[in-house]
Amino acid sequence: MNKELIIRPATIDDAELIAHAVCMAVDYDISHPIYPVFLTLARMEHSQYSYQNTLIAEIGGKAVGALVGYDGAMLEQLRKPIFPLLKQHLGKAITIEDETEAGEFYLDSLGILPAYRGMGIGRALIATMRDKAFMEGHTRVGLIVDVDNPDAERLYLSLGFRYVGDKRFLGHDMHHLQAWR
Repeated sequence: MNKELIIRPATIDDAELIAHAVCMAVDYDISHPIYPVFLTLARMEHSQYSYQNTLIAEIGGKAVGALVGYDGAMLEQLRKPIFPLLKQHLGKAITIEDETEAGEFYLDSLGILPAYRGMGIGRALIATMRDKAFMEGHTRVGLIVDVDNPDAERLYLSLGFRYVGDKRFLGHDMHHLQAWR
């Protein structure tokens, strides 16, 4: 990478990239009907995908990636706004399994714009948010990764995460990984 990578807290102006990143994390593009849901949530102050819970990666002044993370104990409260939005935009309510819990700082959604993948940006975002969580007093940082995504799992393992169990999330078998301080 010949341009300087900067990791910074997101602002409300980053909402479109955050929504795009969340879509990428669940294997959708921004044409999917759920994109406006994620965009609304990214603009909120207190939601699961709020800009307040997000770090942004910039290269040469361009925002190219985002990582959303939060205290797992806050999941129920942060998730409340999503259900009415899902019903409004998708025409139905859906069941979403809890992917985290109290006692874990959770790395929820990571997305890097395609032209910037393979440059270490995801690694930098994950390491920065993990270390920030530890500095804030959290002792465990967790995430889930699709069992069919071994490349991502190798990245997480190389960053000190370890397999702690299996979870089912949105119809997919996932590995639950954690790093400890």
